[in-house]
Formats: sequence, structure tokens, C-alpha cells
Amino acid sequence: MHSLGNKRSALFFRLPLLFFLAAAVLLSALTGFLPAEPASAESSSAPPKAAPVVVIPVHQTVENGLQTFLQRALQEAQSMGAYYVVLDVDTLGGRVDSAQEIGQLIKNSPVPTIAYVHGKAISAGSYIALNAGKIAMEPGSSLGAAAVVDGAGNEIESVKVVSYWSGQMKAAAELRGRKTQIAEAMVDKNVGVTMPEIGRTVPKGEILTLTAEEALKVGYAEKMARSLQEVVQFIGGEEHPLVTLEPSLAESFARYVTQPWVSTLLLIIGIAGIAIELFVPGFGLPGIVGVLGFGLYFFGHYIAGFAGFEEIALFIAGILLLLIEVFVSSFGILGFLGAACLISGVVLAAYNTKAAAMNLGIAFVVAIVVVAVVVKIFKHRGVWNRFVLREKLTEDKGYVSASSRSDLLGQTGKALTPLRPAGTALFGDERVDVVTVGDFVESGRTVKVTHVEGVRVVVQEVKEA
Repeated sequence: MHSLGNKRSALFFRLPLLFFLAAAVLLSALTGFLPAEPASAESSSAPPKAAPVVVIPVHQTVENGLQTFLQRALQEAQSMGAYYVVLDVDTLGGRVDSAQEIGQLIKNSPVPTIAYVHGKAISAGSYIALNAGKIAMEPGSSLGAAAVVDGAGNEIESVKVVSYWSGQMKAAAELRGRKTQIAEAMVDKNVGVTMPEIGRTVPKGEILTLTAEEALKVGYAEKMARSLQEVVQFIGGEEHPLVTLEPSLAESFARYVTQPWVSTLLLIIGIAGIAIELFVPGFGLPGIVGVLGFGLYFFGHYIAGFAGFEEIALFIAGILLLLIEVFVSSFGILGFLGAACLISGVVLAAYNTKAAAMNLGIAFVVAIVVVAVVVKIFKHRGVWNRFVLREKLTEDKGYVSASSRSDLLGQTGKALTPLRPAGTALFGDERVDVVTVGDFVESGRTVKVTHVEGVRVVVQEVKEA
């Protein structure tokens, strides 16, 4: 009896479990007959066809402005979900520091990159190309000649500098699986390299430059492409839209303004213009030109991303302190603080503070010469004329205080009043104020005019025989 009850009780508790298992089996069987859901775009390894191939031009000189543009363009390509980035390279090189920053941007790009050399990728341009994931070259283009040179184009012989730049080129080549000795030979003429693939040896003492055909054979290019379309086909982007990112007007302006010689020229204009307006006031034009020079300098560096509101505010504070020093004596304290703020604003607004300080020094010396010449030419309008009376009211300039009595010279008359020594004398019918040289003359005595200075009539008594 108890045994039968226990069995029924156990069966009662097992029924829900069996029911749940049966439902699970039935549900799985039904889902097996349902059509499978299509895979989403995110789960697919292939990029969507809407992802564009973004072309970014790397032309002209490699400098700070190009670096700012490429940073913006690569970020924009990433936000667009680009399939590939094509770096359209045609440059003779430029600044080494800017090339390094650009190379770092390319290496860190999450979007695959390919450099299309359709002209020249020389010096810093070759470093930019080597950092790309792949390289395609147009027939007749060249890559290499990355020796470090100074501003005048003379090759730098410093072992330290050459070794550092050679190491950078070697690292870029090694990153993409290329022969590192070839990259070193593009920088250091003391390396030398033998390339059996093309039957060419570059001896020590020469810098390596590769043609498109040579680069392809030695593994420094993956594709020979006659056009951008061939590059797009090579990376499998035929079905993807092609988008070209160009520098904006402001970025093009910033690239021009941030060049060292342009920055120095603007500083010369700014310093000279404001100094001339302070020392030779009244024109207005030099002051406007000076403010415009400084304005263009800071605007260009602000657009390039080097200057912020802090540097501009620091510069304006310096100008205001110098103006206050002109009108309020502070024993030079305000002047010193103003000069410090002005110099700090100009230097900190630049990408390379050391170069900016040197450019400011050159601009200051040249501006002093310009101001000295202008002050010498327009010295009669100088601010110092407000404190020193320089004008002379002389007769040769046409100034006459009163009518001259030179017509009385040599005439004789009679003293109407005693002359002690001044008094009045009668000459004909005219009463004239006269003065003696110090003698006392009684009234009624005869006097003679001996000297006339304007309206001053000097007389002398005529002694009667």
C-alpha cells in the first residue's frame, strides 16, 4: 500500500520534468525546419560595398600643414568606414620631423593603406610611402634618395643624425617585410647594397634611388600601375565608391603660412608695423599692416592645430602691457612682462619652438633695421616731438611778431618823457616808445635812433655844442 503510494508520488514530481524535456525536443525539431536568418553585415568578414576607397593626396612639400591635413583626412576615412586608403604620393620631401609624425599616423591607421607613387617619393616622401601597407608605382616614378639635408639643400654629415634617420627608414621597411639594407642605402651613403634581382650594386659613397621597375623586382613595390583605377583594381575596390579628400581652403592657407620663411616674413611685418606706428604716429597704415601680419601668423598656426586660444591671449596681453608701458611709467616692469608674453605667445604657437625662437630673433633684427630707416626719413613726425619744442619762429620762415621800425634808424627827435632808460620820444608828429643803452636822458633833450630790433628802438642823447 505504501509502496504504491510512493510510486505515484514520485511519478507526480517527475511529470513536469518530462513535460519540459518533451517541449524542448519539439521546439528544437520545429526550428530545424525554419529558414535560417541571413548573416548580418557585421558578422561577415567582407566589407560592405558601400565602404569607399578614400584617396588622400600627398603632394608638394612635406611640412607641418601636410601633417595636419593627413591627420584630419585619415580620421575622416575611418569615420566613413573606408575600405581602403590610397595615399597619392608625389613629393620631393621636406621636414624630417613632419615625415615621422605622418609615418606614425599611417602606421596607426585602422584602415588598410596603399601608397601610389605616380611621380616622385624622394627623401621624406619615401619614408611616408614605406609606412603604407602596400606600394604601387607608376612607370617612370622613383623612390629613395632619403639623405638628410639642411635648409640650403646641403647634405648633413653628422653621424648621429644620419644613423637616427637611417634607423627610422630601416624600421619602416622591416615593418612591411622589406629588405632593410635597401632602406638604409637610401639614407646612408656609407652602407652600399647589392641587389641581385636587378643585377645592380650601389657602392659606398652613393645614395640609392629605385625606379618603379627596380622597386617592383626588389620587393619595394607590389604593383606597377599606370593609373589610379589600376590601383583600385589591385586592392579589389572596383565595386566600392571612390572618394577623394582634398585640403580645405583654410588648410591650404595654413600649409603656406606655417612655412618657416613665410612665418618669419609675417613676424617682420608685424613687429616693424606696430613699432613704426608707435614711434612715427599719424599714418595708421603701418599699424594696420602690423596687426594683419601678426593676425595671419596666429590664424595660420591655429588652423594648422599648433596654436590655441592660450597662445593668442598671451600675445594680446603682451601687446597691451607694452602699450601701457608707453603711457604709464612702471620702471620697465610692464615693458619686461609685455615682451615676455609677446615672445612666449609667438614661440608657443609654432610646431617647433626652437625654430620659432630663431625665426623671431631674425625677424626682430630685420624689423629694427626697417624701423630705423623709417624713423630717420620721418623723424619730424616722431613721437618725441610731443615732448621737445623743436620749432623756431624766425623771420626767414616768415614769422613776424610786429611791424619793424627800421625806418626810424638815424632819425633825431625829442624826448617827451624822461628816459630811465625807457620812455617816449617824438619823431616828427609820431610818438614812439624808445629805450637808451642805460643812460638817463631828461625830457626835452634831443635824441637820435642808433639801433632798431623789430619794435625795439634804441636812442642816444645828442649833445649840443
